[in-house]
Amino acid sequence: MKALKILFADDDLKYSMLLKRFLEKEGYEVTYAGNGEIALEQFPLIKPDLVLLDINMPGYNGFEVAERIRETDKHVLIFFLSDRSDKADRLQGFQLKANDYLAKPFYPEELTARIRERFTSQLSGVAEDEMYAFGHSVFNYSTNEIRTGNSKVLITSRQADILRLLALNVNKTVSRDMLLDAVWGTASYANSLALNVQMSYLRRALKNDPAVRIESLMKKGYMLAVL
Repeated sequence: MKALKILFADDDLKYSMLLKRFLEKEGYEVTYAGNGEIALEQFPLIKPDLVLLDINMPGYNGFEVAERIRETDKHVLIFFLSDRSDKADRLQGFQLKANDYLAKPFYPEELTARIRERFTSQLSGVAEDEMYAFGHSVFNYSTNEIRTGNSKVLITSRQADILRLLALNVNKTVSRDMLLDAVWGTASYANSLALNVQMSYLRRALKNDPAVRIESLMKKGYMLAVL
């Protein structure tokens, strides 16, 4: 089986070498870049499956690297690994079409679990796509794509997890607690705010379909309403 290729950019050399060795022991092919400029030079050469980006790097920071990568590649997965975990940074990360955001410190096993979750179907080569049809749209949970007519929108893995729960309960209320527990694992205040943000992105992703809307139900939850 072909090894998953990872481009890992972080200016903390000691930390990076430890994480690089861990990932390589897990079977991944890891190319390390000590700053954003090197990462951008390496990206077209190695054509990675996944890009791991620290945010606080000299020269081009992680956000700037992600923005430049997205100018040429809309589909490669990007994970931010950063000690900057406030709401504004997470929001900026997802605005740049990042697929995940891990706040340091984290356990390396958590990172590999998230990688496996995202790539299991691609690596196995046998899993069928998980599809949901509603309104004039088709949502492919396996690839995070929403197709409406000739338009295609790519959402993040977290947004896909939310939309999957809503799609499984079309025209039914899904409580906030259920969404928070299923997607984040806990119904904390910070995660509740994050859910609000992700719902805004999902509404934007579904704007091409006039037959579908996400309704907020006061103190109850959300509903994927199909006309």
